[in-house]
Amino acid sequence: MSTDRHLLRGVPDALSGLPLFATAPLYRRWHLRWGATDDEVRGSMPGDDLVPRASFNATRAVTIAAPPQQVWPWIVQAGYKRAGFYSYALLDNAGYESPSAVLDEFQDPQVGDWMPMSGTVNETTAFRVKALETNAWLLWDKPDSTWAWRLTPQPGDQTRLVTRLKQLYRWESPAMALFTLVLLEFGDFPMMRRMLKGIKVRAEGGSVGA
Repeated sequence: MSTDRHLLRGVPDALSGLPLFATAPLYRRWHLRWGATDDEVRGSMPGDDLVPRASFNATRAVTIAAPPQQVWPWIVQAGYKRAGFYSYALLDNAGYESPSAVLDEFQDPQVGDWMPMSGTVNETTAFRVKALETNAWLLWDKPDSTWAWRLTPQPGDQTRLVTRLKQLYRWESPAMALFTLVLLEFGDFPMMRRMLKGIKVRAEGGSVGA
């Protein structure tokens, strides 16, 4: 299928998220901790010390009915033109839907590996693997930003998945700071909400369209 057809197929799905994108700043205090408990919001996450004065600091969480080893593969294969981000395909993966299968070629992450966010891969447009412990936690970082994941086993072969995104807006570079602010303040919650739900349904072995 051509790239144009992939893009067109993603339009209705992206449009369905417009209300969330447009109104995200109105419920910012709620969505910055969507799904997370007070202890999870207050608790430490890998990489917290790397961006101590974050302008944007979001901790989100979900409980998944699968053990950590079944959740981990979906996280480590994330990235543009990899598995995407299990979100709005038009917006995060050039219109290509995220797969419903584990991709073996991305299952051995190493410190320093790129986790691309777009077709351009450099220090400002992509994260790198900063540190990890297989099936337990993962930290991506780039200048002035960290994205951390923690997988905690729960009774009944379940996993508590917590993610934290931190970003410092550097106003000495106003154009970039403004672009990042708009991207995160309007776009981060709808995308992250969909991503967490996408990981959950895949790890639990459910229908991706559910």
